Amino acid sequence: MIFGQTARIKGIVLDKNNHPVENVNISCLSINTKSNYDGFYELKVPANQKVTVVFSHVSLKKVTVYLTLATNETKEFNPVMSDQEEQMSEVLVDGSSKKLFQNGIYIEPEMLKRIPGANPGVENILKTLPGVNSNNELSTQYTVRGGNYDENLVYVNEIEVYRPFLIRSGQQEGLSFTNTDLVQNVDFSAGGFQAKFGDKLSSVLDITYRKPIKFSSGIEASFLGGSVFVDGVSQNKKWSVITGVRYRNNSLLVKSQETQTNFKPSFADLQTNINYVASAKWQFSFLGNISQNKYQYQPLTRQTNFGTIDKPMVLTVFYEGQEKDKYDTYFGAFKTTYNANDHFTLKFIGSIFHTIEQEYFDVLSQYKLGEVDSSLVSGSFGKVGYTRGIGSQLNHARNDLDALIVNTEIKGFQDWKNSQLEWGIKYTRESIRDRIIEWEVIDSAGFSINPPMINLPKNDQPYSSYTGPLIPYQNVRATNFNSINRFSGYFQWSLKGMIGSSEVFYNAGVRAQSWNVLGDYEIGKFQTTFSPRAQIAIKPNWQKDMVFRLSGGLYHQPPFYRELRNAQAVVQTNTKAQQSVHIVLANDYSFKMWSRPFKLVSELYYKSLTNVNTYTIDNVRIRYAANNDAIAYVQGLDLRLNGEFVPGTESWISFGYLKTQENSQEKGYIARPTDQRLKFGLLFQDYMPTIPSLKLYLNLVYNTGLPGGSPSYTDAYLYQNRLNDYRRVDVGFSKVLIDSNTEKRKTLWLNNFKELTLGLEIFNLFNNQNAITNTWVRDVYSKNQYAIPNYMTTRVFNLKLTAKL
Repeated sequence: MIFGQTARIKGIVLDKNNHPVENVNISCLSINTKSNYDGFYELKVPANQKVTVVFSHVSLKKVTVYLTLATNETKEFNPVMSDQEEQMSEVLVDGSSKKLFQNGIYIEPEMLKRIPGANPGVENILKTLPGVNSNNELSTQYTVRGGNYDENLVYVNEIEVYRPFLIRSGQQEGLSFTNTDLVQNVDFSAGGFQAKFGDKLSSVLDITYRKPIKFSSGIEASFLGGSVFVDGVSQNKKWSVITGVRYRNNSLLVKSQETQTNFKPSFADLQTNINYVASAKWQFSFLGNISQNKYQYQPLTRQTNFGTIDKPMVLTVFYEGQEKDKYDTYFGAFKTTYNANDHFTLKFIGSIFHTIEQEYFDVLSQYKLGEVDSSLVSGSFGKVGYTRGIGSQLNHARNDLDALIVNTEIKGFQDWKNSQLEWGIKYTRESIRDRIIEWEVIDSAGFSINPPMINLPKNDQPYSSYTGPLIPYQNVRATNFNSINRFSGYFQWSLKGMIGSSEVFYNAGVRAQSWNVLGDYEIGKFQTTFSPRAQIAIKPNWQKDMVFRLSGGLYHQPPFYRELRNAQAVVQTNTKAQQSVHIVLANDYSFKMWSRPFKLVSELYYKSLTNVNTYTIDNVRIRYAANNDAIAYVQGLDLRLNGEFVPGTESWISFGYLKTQENSQEKGYIARPTDQRLKFGLLFQDYMPTIPSLKLYLNLVYNTGLPGGSPSYTDAYLYQNRLNDYRRVDVGFSKVLIDSNTEKRKTLWLNNFKELTLGLEIFNLFNNQNAITNTWVRDVYSKNQYAIPNYMTTRVFNLKLTAKL
């Protein structure tokens, strides 16, 4: 078969009494297999084409199934064979055709582990896609088409997953929820998604964990941590479990920054997915995750050189104090699937997410701002010759949060007159206990600096005495005990048909959500939203292989807890849902170049937003205004060319143009914090033709600067500073020591390995200086403020060993 163009069908063959049937012959084209003693079978089939699978047995009637599956897709099918009549039907979802017509990108699971990045995994790949942006390699968070980090949906096995609340910087995050060792399928949509997906404005990441069919295990170890996974299957094939353990340590990356630190992180999690096939009709599964992130950070010194060649300057900072953060999360989800018949399926899902978080720090920063002697003939060349400012800054926080989120959901799928109906009803209860105590005191040349947004007597010391109060430069204090009740549901209809000789796909649906926020002293009113959405896709019967898609609708984002808190961290119970009218016009053009397959995807999109909840971003922490006092728009173009630039491997080039602006209180349009104008991404895989076991992986991202260079407490209309462009290249080299093509080894213990790979990764290959925020320092003489960039990581080398048993 053509490389990478296969899929799998597997399951258990049963008789009418739900007993497993042995020695059933399963065939597709020239491919054959038999069911074992427990009725279990697995068969590889060609992908992206309609094929016929035949189940036959000497004493039972034949079952014939027609199906079309996407590349690398695995479909579970449990036929019930009868001794009375033959069965012939299209009982499987047409996977590849749905993916062909829907807005979305399929990502090969094996690619998640191969492509290098400071944070490897799903998010690392997403950041190379058009419309997806991130200027922080230490963070797994991303923005999509002008949205922020809180506007992205993530599902694992159809269950919505969450992330911690109090994270303020990328280096605190630790591990993404998704364990790449367990992944079978990854689909991503950057907009125009269907009604069955939840109430967010920007994107959907839909992940499916695999169901093991035999025992296997694997291990990965590197300077950044390691992971272990184990697949297990019972003898009768009814039980299966996959479990993964991960450990992450960012010391190698954090210590490459310009701030010298004592850094003791500990990020670890345990994740398991258990499946039980009770019969052809009933299936049960459990997804569980326990994660503990401990972050201890003690900064020591920092030196940042900036300015120009003619006027170089240096900032030197000495620190006292430390930061101690802790995030413990517990997640469990139970799911059962009832296949009433070949045309009707019910799913019952229940999940619980519990997070206990604390963020404690006391850090005193004492700085000196000076000019560097740039005279080559001077005896003090390169040293600080003139001090322009001195001062100190004390930051304090005692933040605690305890959140419990419970979900119950019923979903249904019905084949009806050549179309499909899908519906769902969901109830969510969110209980949050939150205490925030943060303050900052700034001292410049021995005099306390007053906050910029408060009316206080003028401070012109030492020329006259200051009679006003001494108050913190920033001060946030709040205690919130809140509960949120949410009722949501959706209904959608899909149909694949023909218009003349052209294939056409229709989808239309609506979502609704009703919620209210309960506080200690205030009960918010019930609010309700309705979100109609639709898609249409046409594949003309042309010589050129093209698909045209139009999708969009009305999208709402009812506020999650973080969006309810204003700049003073006080919950506003009646904050409205943000609303977006979203339109996406797309074209997929599949063609061959150099006798190899390629696809060019073009998407033009526009969003018109109302009830906008404005916000500021500091590193990865978002602070909302929670007053719905703005309107905004997003417009852009995404292009992606992917294919086999090198035979047998998939690579892609992506380009994105984006413009997003907001108008708050009718003061005029300004750039939003996520106004990432231009983006270029490259993901490239290669190997040496003479030594195919030696492989290269390249991950390149270029983003223009974000408008994030201003202090978070300032008026956005007065400060519209942008950071410098973000440029980063990560490269990986790997040597495959053992795989399925390797001959038996003379060293017998090596025969136990199915795969064994040794890799070298170089992060930030060209050692680019990328800034995530600015530190603002005052010059006591000129009264000016200097924006001094806070740089991210420098060039880092990492060794990685991967093995599968």
